[in-house]
Amino acid sequence: QVQLVESGGGLVQAGGSLSLSCAASGSAFSIRAMAWYRQAPGKQRELVASINEGGVTNYADSVKGRFTISRDNFENTWFLRMISLKPEDTAVYYCNADSFLHGPIWGQGTQVTVSS
Repeated sequence: QVQLVESGGGLVQAGGSLSLSCAASGSAFSIRAMAWYRQAPGKQRELVASINEGGVTNYADSVKGRFTISRDNFENTWFLRMISLKPEDTAVYYCNADSFLHGPIWGQGTQVTVSS
């Protein structure tokens, strides 16, 4: 199996920055792509950013220029660097791995709260 553990959420003022990390263990070699999703209260879970095994990244329009997804292949860890945070970025953030052995895998989620 693949286990994902997220860390780095918290409370920040608008305009501030946070970095999230997602550490994979188990069959981490089977991960082809990784993404970050978020879900705000009363809203559907949405894709924030993704990175494939070739390093190609994709971002939601709402975070382009402010968020950066990256990875450390050696450590099997993925990151989401968030700057210029806005109150509308408040949500639970989830990392998601696409494993060719196990299919989609989700982390437990980490809360990000941006105060105005």
